[in-house]
Amino acid sequence: MKYYLLSVMQPVGGMPDPDTLEEIGRNLDAFHQELREAGAWVFAGGLHGPDSSTVLRPGDGDVLITDGPYAEGKEMLGGICLVRAPDLDAALEWGRKAALATTLPIEVRPFMGDAD
Repeated sequence: MKYYLLSVMQPVGGMPDPDTLEEIGRNLDAFHQELREAGAWVFAGGLHGPDSSTVLRPGDGDVLITDGPYAEGKEMLGGICLVRAPDLDAALEWGRKAALATTLPIEVRPFMGDAD
């Protein structure tokens, strides 16, 4: 088994209306339950916006600390889900389900090495 990171790529800007957010929340709860039942669940969580970040940059033997975001863009990392899967095809299927649940693009990326 390997670990895969499912990154939720959220557009920068306004949030969906409350009814849409409620439906997405229900879909995510069902998706996370499916992951748990399949033994693929490791961790998942949403992130505050990039304006809440702090960036630490090494240089000249010290670290410069500045308010984020690290980079400007049309999309931001809105949340993550870490799953266990036997191979990339299985991880991509979890990513497909995450995309349907969130209604957002999902980047699937393998960790180096094997899971426990």
